Amino acid sequence: MGNYTAAPDLLKDKIILVTGAGDGIGKTAAKTFASHGATVILLGRTTEKLERVYDEIEVAGGPQPAIFPLDLNETRIETFEYFAEAVSQEFGRLDGLLHNASLLGQRTPIANYHFGTWQQVMQVNVNAAFGLTKVLLPLLENSPAGSVIFTGSGVGLKGRAFWGAYAVSKFATEGLMQTLADEMDGVSNIRVNSINPGATRTSMRASAYPAENPNTVTTPEQIMPTYLYLMGDDSRGVSGKQFNAQS
Repeated sequence: MGNYTAAPDLLKDKIILVTGAGDGIGKTAAKTFASHGATVILLGRTTEKLERVYDEIEVAGGPQPAIFPLDLNETRIETFEYFAEAVSQEFGRLDGLLHNASLLGQRTPIANYHFGTWQQVMQVNVNAAFGLTKVLLPLLENSPAGSVIFTGSGVGLKGRAFWGAYAVSKFATEGLMQTLADEMDGVSNIRVNSINPGATRTSMRASAYPAENPNTVTTPEQIMPTYLYLMGDDSRGVSGKQFNAQS
């Protein structure tokens, strides 16, 4: 969907939650959604980063966003339920949910992988995505066309040595997406898909490939057409698919 051109008001009046909104792809997606008319809920661990994104959206003339600091390493479902109640009271519905937040973890053989790091990666990349989706489904049902987007990866389709928990978590993410999409099929207006961003110029990419020249890597802004397509109404009826943002 790299050649998709979004209408300027594609997301007008939509309420969209972006996790990991303080940096990288999440920050760019939040600003892009706002520039097309969405009221964006910025979720992330670091308040200062979220405040900077908030300010950039306001300066650009977008709808006033909302900030919800939340550490996705939190394991209690009650934390997510409290968050969902806050969103319900503030907005009453949710039109879009972008699961962008992810941890890379270690780049090391399985035999050397630290168990605590493994648990943390799986918690943030899989368990938190499940927990948030579960508690937010009623709010997404209140939308005439709710969209849930998970973030996949090439190493979540074919395992690769030394990618450890990250690769396994992305396999799980695809399974979660496909299972939920199948459950929604024919009984809900909610569509569920995933996006593989591909090699993108982010701090996570720099951590994974420290010797790589970042100027040779695609920017987050360049992959936004796919995100806009799946969040907007042009993708109604499209569900259960993985999209490659760079093709």
